[in-house]
Amino acid sequence: MTEQRTNGASPVDAASTYLAQLGERLRADGTQVTAAGWCDHSVVVGSRGDRKLQWFGTKTELFVLAAVVPEIDSTALVEFTGWAMDRAKHIRSGLPGARNAATVLPALISSKVQPSAAQWAAADARLLGTTLIGRPIAVEVTASGAARVAMYRGGTAWGGLFTRHVLEKAALYFP
Repeated sequence: MTEQRTNGASPVDAASTYLAQLGERLRADGTQVTAAGWCDHSVVVGSRGDRKLQWFGTKTELFVLAAVVPEIDSTALVEFTGWAMDRAKHIRSGLPGARNAATVLPALISSKVQPSAAQWAAADARLLGTTLIGRPIAVEVTASGAARVAMYRGGTAWGGLFTRHVLEKAALYFP
C-alpha cells in the first residue's frame, strides 16, 4: 500500500478530490478521459494505447475506470471490476481476434474499505477472455487526507510483456 496526502478535507470530500485529481493525472499523461455511470455513481474513464519497440512493435491498451462509493466491500469491488472489464471490452480498438493485450484498472475510492476488499484487490490479476487483464484497485482516503492504494503488483502469465508499463502507469495515476 502507498499513501498520498490530500488537503485534510472530510473523507467524502477527500475521496471526490482524489477522483478529480486522478482525472487530472490521466489527462496530464495524455490519456483520453471521458465519463460514464455505474449504479448511480459517476465514473471517470481513461483510455490510452501505447506501442514500444521492446514489445516487438505490439500495442497495449490501458483502461482506467474509477468511481467514489460510500464503502468498498468485496461484493462492490467484484461487481465494479466485472462491469469495468465488460465496458473496456466494448470500447477497445481494433478487430476482435487481432488485438493485442489490454489492461483494465477498475478503481473504487472511499473513506471505508473493508480489509477483505483490499485483500481481494491485492491477491491477483483477473482475466477476461484471452486478451483483457484486470487489476482491481481499492483506494481508501482517510480523514487525515492520506490515501492507501491496494492492488495486485505482481506479474501475469498472459500479457506479462506489458506488466512493467502497466505498473508504472498505475503508480503514476494512483500514488
